[in-house]
Amino acid sequence: MVILDNHISKPGWCCSNSDGNGFFGDQYFNPDLWIKGLTKMATIFNGVRNVVGMSLRNELRGPKQNVKDWYRYMQLGAEAVHAANPEVLVILSGLNFDKDLSFVRNQAVNLTFTGKLVFEAHWYGFTDGQAWVDGNPNQVCGRVVDNVMRLSGFLLEQGWPLFVSEFGADLRGNNVNDNRYLNCFFGVAAELDWDWALWTLVGSYYLREGVIGLNEYYGLFDWNWCDIRNSSFLERISSLQSPFRGPGVFETGLHKVIYHPATGLCVQRKSFLDPLTLGPCTESEAWSYTPHKTISLKGAYFCLQAKHVGKPAKLGIICTDCGSTWEIISDSKMHLSSKADNGTTVCLDVDSSNTIVTNTCKCLSRDKTCDPASQWFKLVDSTRSSTTTKSFFQFNPILDLPGKDFIWKFFGLF
Repeated sequence: MVILDNHISKPGWCCSNSDGNGFFGDQYFNPDLWIKGLTKMATIFNGVRNVVGMSLRNELRGPKQNVKDWYRYMQLGAEAVHAANPEVLVILSGLNFDKDLSFVRNQAVNLTFTGKLVFEAHWYGFTDGQAWVDGNPNQVCGRVVDNVMRLSGFLLEQGWPLFVSEFGADLRGNNVNDNRYLNCFFGVAAELDWDWALWTLVGSYYLREGVIGLNEYYGLFDWNWCDIRNSSFLERISSLQSPFRGPGVFETGLHKVIYHPATGLCVQRKSFLDPLTLGPCTESEAWSYTPHKTISLKGAYFCLQAKHVGKPAKLGIICTDCGSTWEIISDSKMHLSSKADNGTTVCLDVDSSNTIVTNTCKCLSRDKTCDPASQWFKLVDSTRSSTTTKSFFQFNPILDLPGKDFIWKFFGLF
């Protein structure tokens, strides 16, 4: 675990962030002093191995913000940091509270160095006001994610590293806007394998906003800095602290894991006969999502099947019927939908014991009071290996067992 300016972050990130918000052209900005400060910080940490990056300026904003000055000063600052510390990554933030890097799509940053430039973005529930409360979560998630990808996420498609250097939520757990946002954020963060930093570690402040001992409800620590404010959130976020696929993670071949954003857990099985459950992603199955839209265990002949409404999803070997086909539906692109034996459309779901079941799909209408979180899943690319060994039913030698015809017929009943 690495600390970044009162942030808790994915391992591997430790950065210095220049002080101050505002924009380069405001009354408080002195470009010479800013360059001097960046140079001083880069020099101090030259050779300090756990400081791997420097962010040039935090949350640019205000009426004077403009693209021309952004390029002018960001390029000057980046060159100053590089000159003082050739090893450290240089991290560039965007406009409008670090939400907007859309202008980089068509105009590259012009620097004398390569291979060490990183972009950063911020994303909170309040970034979109009360949209998560006022709208249907599926529709809001789809709309907001599209906007995030338009403003900054496209950089990943262009091959640039993108660091979500601030996200967070009210960890008391009773903020509906934040809770719905987090479910969407966790799904996207897992799918894109984002590096991130959480606001914030602190539990309270000596003095802030004129209040002595102000409680920081976004903080991992509680007010007295002795206990964790929300232990379930800490467990949940641990699923994102290790990369799913890297770069640099090549423990096994590329496969899918079925990730559940609301819990930070992944679909797994103990044996063929036990129901599928949620468990740590480090113990997840290796799945594939085929062109025929079946979700199959890699290295085996079993696929995920929907059988009955309100009953556990099954593994079977007859993978050509409607109950073995899984569509990714809804605006959130996180509902996995199939057909039960009676023809009812169902979605993958989780019951109170964390067993994987199929139920009628939730929140596909415009209903804003509905919460689809239990039915949100992401098929996430991974090259991580599982830490557990499963039953022999996973492996191909079953094909050579005596009485194999009876075994296949027996399995087909499930």
